Amino acid sequence: MIQKFLVTLLCLLSVQVVSRCQSNVAKMNPNQLDLVWEVKQEKYQGKTQTLSTLTLKNTSQQTLPATGWSLYFNASPSLKPDGTNAPVKVEHINGDLLRMVPAASFKGLSPGSSLPIAIVTGGQMINESRVPDGFYFVWDEDNTKGLAVGDVTYLKPSRNDVGWIKAEEIYAQNSTITDIPEAQLTKIFPSPAQYTETGAAFTLTADVPLVADDRYSNVANLLAAYLGTVFGRKPAVQASGSGKAIRLQHKAGLGPEAYTLQVTSEGILISASTPAGMFYGTQSVKSLIPPAALATTQKALTIPGVEVQDAPRFGHRAFMMDVARNFQKKEQVLKVLDLMALYKLNVLHFHLNDDEGWRLEIPALPELTELGSKRGHTLDDSQNLVSALGSGPTVDASSGSGYYSKADFIEILAYATARHIRVIPEIETPGHARAAIKAMDARYTRLMAEGKKAEATQYLLRDLNDKSVYRSVQNWNDNVIDVALPSTYTFLEKVVDEMLAMYKEAGAPIQTVHFGGDEVPQGVWTKSPAVQQLMASNPKVNNTDDLWYYYFGKVNDMLKARKLYLSGWEEIGMRKVKQNGKTAYIANPDFANENFHVDVWNNLGSNVDLAYRMANAGYKVVLTNVTNLYLDLAYQKAYEEPGLNWGGYVDLDKPFYFIPFDYMKNMKVDTENKPISASAFAGKERLTEAGKKNIVGLQAPLWSETVTTPERLEYMLLPKLLGLAERAWAPDPSWATETDAAKSEAAYARDWSSFVNVLGKRELPRLNYYGKGFQYRIPTAGAKTENGKIVANVQLPGLTIRYTTDGTEPTTQSKQYTGPIAAKGTVNFKVFDGTGRSGKVTTVGAN
Repeated sequence: MIQKFLVTLLCLLSVQVVSRCQSNVAKMNPNQLDLVWEVKQEKYQGKTQTLSTLTLKNTSQQTLPATGWSLYFNASPSLKPDGTNAPVKVEHINGDLLRMVPAASFKGLSPGSSLPIAIVTGGQMINESRVPDGFYFVWDEDNTKGLAVGDVTYLKPSRNDVGWIKAEEIYAQNSTITDIPEAQLTKIFPSPAQYTETGAAFTLTADVPLVADDRYSNVANLLAAYLGTVFGRKPAVQASGSGKAIRLQHKAGLGPEAYTLQVTSEGILISASTPAGMFYGTQSVKSLIPPAALATTQKALTIPGVEVQDAPRFGHRAFMMDVARNFQKKEQVLKVLDLMALYKLNVLHFHLNDDEGWRLEIPALPELTELGSKRGHTLDDSQNLVSALGSGPTVDASSGSGYYSKADFIEILAYATARHIRVIPEIETPGHARAAIKAMDARYTRLMAEGKKAEATQYLLRDLNDKSVYRSVQNWNDNVIDVALPSTYTFLEKVVDEMLAMYKEAGAPIQTVHFGGDEVPQGVWTKSPAVQQLMASNPKVNNTDDLWYYYFGKVNDMLKARKLYLSGWEEIGMRKVKQNGKTAYIANPDFANENFHVDVWNNLGSNVDLAYRMANAGYKVVLTNVTNLYLDLAYQKAYEEPGLNWGGYVDLDKPFYFIPFDYMKNMKVDTENKPISASAFAGKERLTEAGKKNIVGLQAPLWSETVTTPERLEYMLLPKLLGLAERAWAPDPSWATETDAAKSEAAYARDWSSFVNVLGKRELPRLNYYGKGFQYRIPTAGAKTENGKIVANVQLPGLTIRYTTDGTEPTTQSKQYTGPIAAKGTVNFKVFDGTGRSGKVTTVGAN
């Protein structure tokens, strides 16, 4: 007590002990600083910007001081305080990382007080995916430590200023759907090329063996293992045998992924010419199992009698999984591979690195994962990368951190290979490479400190004397590899060779490496001494544009030396030219015959025909159209729907109605869901017959900026991925080529109804249990007032609509909707699946 009194007295009397005073004054605990974000006005001041408030609430017993602290968070760099005398200032650090600091007008925040701060942000807050995230606190006097704040609350805007979808609009979308009895539905999905039900069902039990010769024993063992989860014990797998059985029989002359399937009262016969074809036949057998049978252990199953002849439309049926922005653990990857296999998808495009993370262990370059796989608070990226995408201050506390060890990756490769899924690794370069650049900087610093200059520069990815100034689309100023450095190619060769060794150990095939190639900003390399030296010595490199062709030429040569071909985003095959005095991009003739495989995502604006231009020019094209196949885009324009919207909105119907060889025909709405006139495509290049041969397949990417959990991944993935699976495997539907608009529309309505009935009554109920269950999105009910009553409908027949009239949220105990409701006031609707999970609430007011 005496010591405390003396310290206090000295604090009052002597300026020489000011620092001692401050150290003895109790600090506010940042964990007791609560934050509330609320959107106030869209199109603020008549501009495309949003006015919001960020309210600071001090729930502690100490004052938040007027100076000496920062609040870090992730948001658009356009975010700024409103007005000239705001209590805070906002600084852009890098990427989406911002810092808020007190301004001169901030006088502190006393205990129990709140301070609303007006904030203006460019663009519109369509949903919560656009709001600031990842808030954390830093004291100036200890600025290497990031501290958690208290509760962060986001309030839904009270006004619909952005045109969120209405219940009536959803109702109209669902109004063309017919409820089809389950018995009339095709029982194999994706839709087979030829399918007939015979009525001669087979009774399957665990006592029925699988008979397969050695070439198909692996396929048989996988099917037996699955049946073991259904029956509680595995059926036998044997090389021969008589009597009732599931027979895997070789048949010459079928296609590389083709099969035939016969189910009779005496057994099941799958015939194929390859293990891949046989595998897809077994997936169809799994599809024939009634979904309800997966809920509990079965003694016997009735498998409907069918005759099937089947083969895929496209040989490249891909899902792109981004684990760089936000990480998913190995177990989730294996679960996704099982899902892909069930629906006959055969390519996992694995996006393993980006600005925000490097996710694969390369033993010879340990910094890639020791530093590049971690995000958290840092002032210099020397131990980990900066916080991004809401990952917060603490390393290893979020999906911002994580990586696959060499053993993990080998296990993933082997698991995929057993399921006839090829894994295409993507090493994103030369842009989107900040994680790799910072990791190699750390290696350089370490080895220079040890006096090992030659080793330090061996894998360096930037010119240390480069003064170029740029900002990437994602607002990074240091994320592009210097392609003039010899060490860049030493690095790429090391990474590729170590990956190839992992493929070999896993027994996995590899034909290509994807090297990214997108979104390199203007301004890069312009002040790099290494680039200037290259230009002086290489007559083919006259400007920074030529560096692009130089780089991918060298990467292509490296891969060809290893008997691989180059894959990338469309930019790897494009060249900048002048047309009519304007800059334009064309298919680069220099690489057209080099077997480049390009994933073409951009079908917006003037690039609407880009995929067809590249295919017609000779490039192998994987259609990856943003408007129909980007799974990370929000399902609908609704505040409660997570996901991005820069490329529009992608609900279940968009991948389903995608027409690969004539996709301009299926482009019904723009990125704001407003109708597009067919005249918008006048003069655009159409796919030629020669070009059709260069369309190798379809791909649906799931970028992970907003995907921070396995549950969110599954929500964004399903059921949309099933639309891709149908379009990539099933034969070309009649409505896609029908020239009579009315006939095409009628045929589409029939197929769409069949598809959503199959999903609602068979495939989604299956996914409640398959692979321990998937958290797919349950649609929002459509509803409207009609003739004085309220009517409702659902996108997926087979799911249940429930409602309340007392203002409460519907539960599994609420009334089931069966027809028009005569009610006054408001009615709340919710859609439920068979397990009790539900979608979002729809509210309709009655007159």
